[in-house]
Amino acid sequence: MDINTFVMQHEKLIRMGFFFGMLAVMALWEILAPRRALTVSRTIRWVSNLGLVFFNSIILRVLFPAAAVGMASFTSQLGWGIFNYYEAPFWLAVVVSVVAMDFVIYLQHVLVHAVPALWRFHRMHHADLDFDVTTGARFHPIEILLSMLIKFATIVVLGPPVVAVVIFEVLLNATAMFNHSNARLPLGLDRILRLLVVTPDMHRVHHSVEDNEANSNFGFNLPWWDRLFGTYIAQPRAGHEGMTIGIHKYRDPRQVSWFPGMMLLPFKGKVSGYAINRREWSKADEA
Repeated sequence: MDINTFVMQHEKLIRMGFFFGMLAVMALWEILAPRRALTVSRTIRWVSNLGLVFFNSIILRVLFPAAAVGMASFTSQLGWGIFNYYEAPFWLAVVVSVVAMDFVIYLQHVLVHAVPALWRFHRMHHADLDFDVTTGARFHPIEILLSMLIKFATIVVLGPPVVAVVIFEVLLNATAMFNHSNARLPLGLDRILRLLVVTPDMHRVHHSVEDNEANSNFGFNLPWWDRLFGTYIAQPRAGHEGMTIGIHKYRDPRQVSWFPGMMLLPFKGKVSGYAINRREWSKADEA
């Protein structure tokens, strides 16, 4: 049995193991060494946010039973994609595929901030009034479906090994929970880690109510894209304890922390900007 076949057979177990393992580790870390005081009941938020994970998982399994791994196997059988058309060392195909898919996720993240109609769905993720490990899995079902279609298109173009897709999915889920966590890291360690991976302090800036901060630090796993494309902000102006998490006009916990309100949030209000060019800030804005 080759490694691709093994991974295909055990993909669900591998992903679930890493998901629940990382969730437990980061939840414990948040309890033992929290970065910020929470403003909303953890019970309410966790029931809604994790309930959304369960709901999204059911939808994905119904609509896309084989998910991204199945698409990778399908493209391999048909010989579609760069790495199925051109021969390359297995390790190189895996590494390049993982990095390329991470770059696509960065571009997708920029896209859902730049297009107002897409922002309507993504804002549910940002409307969380607190920032902890469950925020990393809090996405509207429509955004989840869009993300899966973008992954499918990327896989068709790349033709990545099945192993690369599983590694990418595991890394994406694990780092999303890590960098959304309310965990405190020593500042010196954070400065070193954020050269290799997106840290909680780096990504927390992205969840600020301030427009230019929220339109920065789009990376989920690799931190290089933000530095390369000029979307990096090192620290929030108000500091991590003093910054406000969420969106200015959505502050009612019943609207943003309860499951029914979360699901309806994209359909409220006018289609308006939260465009990517809203990154300017001056002291006059505080007046």
